[in-house]
Amino acid sequence: MVATSNALAAQAGLDLLKQGGNAVDAALAAAACLTVCEPTANGIGGDAFALVAWQGKLYGLNASGPAPRGISLEALKKQGYTEIPRYGFVPVNVPGAPAAWAALAERFGRLPLSQVFAPAVEYAEQGYPVSSILSRQWNRAWEIYKQNLKGEEFRAWFSTFAPGGRAPRAGELVRLPDHARTLRLIAETNGEAFYRGELAEKIDAFSRQHGGYLRAEDLAAFKPEWVEPIGTKFGPVEVWEIPPNGQGIVALMALNILRGFDLGPEEKLTARAYHLQIEALKLAFAEAQRSVTDPRHMQVSPEYLLSEDWAREKRQLIQEKALLPPPSPEVKGGTVYLCAADGEGNMVSLIQSNYMGFGSGLVVPGTGIALHNRGHNFSFDPQHINCLAPGKRPYHTIIPGFLTAAGKPLGPFGVMGGFMQPQGHVQVVLNLVRFGHNPQAALDAPRFQWIRGNKVHLEKTVPQEVVEELAALGHEVTVTEENTGYGRGQIILRAGDVLLGGTESRVDGTVAVW
Repeated sequence: MVATSNALAAQAGLDLLKQGGNAVDAALAAAACLTVCEPTANGIGGDAFALVAWQGKLYGLNASGPAPRGISLEALKKQGYTEIPRYGFVPVNVPGAPAAWAALAERFGRLPLSQVFAPAVEYAEQGYPVSSILSRQWNRAWEIYKQNLKGEEFRAWFSTFAPGGRAPRAGELVRLPDHARTLRLIAETNGEAFYRGELAEKIDAFSRQHGGYLRAEDLAAFKPEWVEPIGTKFGPVEVWEIPPNGQGIVALMALNILRGFDLGPEEKLTARAYHLQIEALKLAFAEAQRSVTDPRHMQVSPEYLLSEDWAREKRQLIQEKALLPPPSPEVKGGTVYLCAADGEGNMVSLIQSNYMGFGSGLVVPGTGIALHNRGHNFSFDPQHINCLAPGKRPYHTIIPGFLTAAGKPLGPFGVMGGFMQPQGHVQVVLNLVRFGHNPQAALDAPRFQWIRGNKVHLEKTVPQEVVEELAALGHEVTVTEENTGYGRGQIILRAGDVLLGGTESRVDGTVAVW
């Protein structure tokens, strides 16, 4: 089974399973396809994280790239910057996604990357039709970029993703020939071309030409990191995330707080259930904003943040009325999540992102590589734990999730979308564990999104009486017409010899099964 936000990517993964590949091969085929078929949210120049259940053991991979070694707050201040910009070369860190693909293929893959990437290369060369949802996202990005991207360095983005002077319309075919050549080169060299070869040289030259900080030496020095997943017990399951610098710990901290409250199936879609989740997430986010960054720079251990002492202290702060926490950033995301499972019991939870849609607005000429802007997550405050520093990784929003039961793999899950992601993880886990939903119902259930302060967005499917009760509790509630800001999730769970899949109904979600 393969579950993604794009039907072509899901089918590509399934085809690799039919060709004798395993769950990792399928996940990588889908991941490569998503860079082609959903470039509004991810690309070759982004980051990636993965959780892999392999022969009963859970492995974690952190492929988030660090800031260039030549950048610093002092250098940016001399250039007149007072904050980390969204666009251009300043927020461009080392991209980690190609290294993630190569590392996963080398450790677990069965088929050569050239075969695994073949569907993505074909779609990039021959073209694929744009869906109505993808067209809207693309047009939204085009409107933003044409207002904000004025320099010569941004020309390749427009020639690559808006060659006709506009975003593609629904039903139109999109071809990305440069993208195809780059994917083929990455596959043939197992990622080496990106970090120590032809592509690295082109990235370096482009950066130098426009005063960027990223260099070939930064690319050559990068290695993805295999990490021990962090987790917590929640009812009959264990919930697992990648440790910091990712924000998966936010979801775990919130679940630890909620573990102390009695929430049963009868309380789904009640104001109390929403209120407790919102308040727990506020407290978890506030702690993460103080504490989470590159683990080499953290002053508080993840073990303490996941302790019952910490959860008990925060749990006691939750009252009947909404709390006013410290401010957290309101930032939109740009991420794809996918999961895959094979007939041998192996399962993959994988997430990759350019951040904020297409990312920095920079495309390396002649390559199709859209560079991410993950460095925008750094603080410009030199006293802040997450301040920019050479070679440092920032607080990172993208998080794959995984569930086990009594230590045995149950299945991957994830909800993509900036700072919505831990909120989506918490809501999906409660829907599965406390409210008795099946995977599809757990994703379909009406969601909330805490924005900042006491500001909360609710989907219009939330019952009106719940909306009114939350407002009476002090939440500043906005019911939104659009539902695209609430994350996009996928789930695969194992029940004996059967796989149960759920996919996001708010976008072009697909579960492909064989």
